[in-house]
Amino acid sequence: MKKIILSLTIAVLALNFSRAQEINIQTEINVLGQTKPIPVCLSGFTGEAAEVLKFDLYVQGFSFVSSDAAQYVISGSDAGNVTGNVTDKFAKRSILSRTYNGASTRRQAHAFADDIVQAIQNKKGIGQTKIAYKSQGASGPGEIFVADFDGHGAQAITTDGAIVAKPAWVPGKLALYYTSYARGNPDIFYHSLSGASGGQRRVIAGYSGLNTSAAVSPDGSRIAMVLSKSGSPNVWVCSADGTNLKRITTGVQDSSPCWSPNGDWICFATEQNGRRRLAKIPAGGGTVQSLNTAGVSSPTEPDWSPDGKWIAFTSQTRDDFNICVMPADGSGSPSVLVGGQNPSWAANSRTLVFNRAMGYRQVLSVLDVFTKQYKDCGRATGSNSQPAWAK
Repeated sequence: MKKIILSLTIAVLALNFSRAQEINIQTEINVLGQTKPIPVCLSGFTGEAAEVLKFDLYVQGFSFVSSDAAQYVISGSDAGNVTGNVTDKFAKRSILSRTYNGASTRRQAHAFADDIVQAIQNKKGIGQTKIAYKSQGASGPGEIFVADFDGHGAQAITTDGAIVAKPAWVPGKLALYYTSYARGNPDIFYHSLSGASGGQRRVIAGYSGLNTSAAVSPDGSRIAMVLSKSGSPNVWVCSADGTNLKRITTGVQDSSPCWSPNGDWICFATEQNGRRRLAKIPAGGGTVQSLNTAGVSSPTEPDWSPDGKWIAFTSQTRDDFNICVMPADGSGSPSVLVGGQNPSWAANSRTLVFNRAMGYRQVLSVLDVFTKQYKDCGRATGSNSQPAWAK
């Protein structure tokens, strides 16, 4: 996001011209997909370290240029441990100098990239974060996988040999909710990935009909999900263990719930008069409020940014899917950013992971929303979709 701060000084004169009052007005303008990347020069790194640094920084709003054109010079070495330095050419001073050890070259490079982002953008980097997604090989219905955000180190979490869908992370924990047909019905499972309970899972919603699209509240205490136990697929909310179930929507076909960062609202897709739209409703139930998606068709799969400012979603035309982002407060129309579907925000509220078509398969891609720069997660093999970013 590019924030242009305009200071307007307005002289307000009384009719008798006896005095003037000066008013300073500060207006913040958010511009999506039009921000110029930060130019940096990278030198001294080879192989895997260079690959990691270029990937991590590119999808967080940096571009790689010559030393003459760079604002920041990133130099160092990956001979043995990763050693890195960052110099601000404009300020003519070093802003970061560090040696990394105790991990693989890849992990050290991710850590250096995170420190670069912190030093230059004053934001926490995403280099050491995880994603979950559905992956299908040449045969079979697919399984749920977890990997580094760039697709490296992918590991299968399920071995159900049945249809799986819609993984969702528990905030701050190595644990997932997802849908699986392991018992012959689309049920929602909770699956712990860490500690003594690692690998253990239990059914959270196994009602007759559809149980899917689990979304965990920011504090981890509640789950929104789509159930068809009362007829139409609607949004229901329950406690994290599946108790205290409550239906909060009554539409003809509701789908894809997500939470606002403060836990007060649930955004979802719904159908009205044969057309899909996005709406929000208080998490405890109440009046449904439509969201402004003018200019795009068939919006679905919303995801609310962790800073509360944006909602990313998929729009669908007859032949294509597109990733769109709009202000969560309804102050502007959606911006179409790139082709793809199933967007999920990183914790930095500027980077999205999504899937897009490449021939006959789906590939995972990572997008910097404000520069429109994106890279494919080439390390993730197979046909991959429905990614969810751990926060």
